[in-house]
Amino acid sequence: MTSLSDQLLVVMGANLPLGDQSPTTTLRLACSALCDAGLSTLNFSKFYATPCFPAGAGPDYVNVAAAGPIPVGWDAARTLALLHLIEDNFGRKREQRWGMRTLDLDLVAFGATVLPDVATQTCWRNLDPAKQRTQTPNQLILPHPRLQDRAFFLVPLVDVAPDWRHPLLGLTILEMLAAIPASDHDQIVPLAV
Repeated sequence: MTSLSDQLLVVMGANLPLGDQSPTTTLRLACSALCDAGLSTLNFSKFYATPCFPAGAGPDYVNVAAAGPIPVGWDAARTLALLHLIEDNFGRKREQRWGMRTLDLDLVAFGATVLPDVATQTCWRNLDPAKQRTQTPNQLILPHPRLQDRAFFLVPLVDVAPDWRHPLLGLTILEMLAAIPASDHDQIVPLAV
């Protein structure tokens, strides 16, 4: 049996169509692409309608989360490279921080791994909100430094990994969601897909 410390967490989102394809269809296809690429043991959350973040930056999003055991022999770098390849295959353009996108695949956690180190992860996690809009790390930061702040991460993750515990904060996904304002997560609505 896989322990929670061996769980891979990914959150996916889209708010732009890809040709005639809706964001929901793109996300369904991205879920299949992850499974076909060696992550067939992932469990997927419900699909959720999520207000655009930051507010006013474009159409609302569709989000879905995935969690499952880390495949034997995989590391975070290999996983991130796969996520970027799938994004590229679905027309992802990295032109603007927090901009609109056809597909966004965020590696949120890789078990209990902290990358690149505790001090750097803590620095990015505590970064001033104004600086978050303009500063982008030049390396993979794990767990995702905004995990505990984003209802659009946490609500779908509750479906698939409610008891996963942040290795530095010591909080589970459920506890992190409970710590943010209810008004933030009340806006995230399950879709009938």
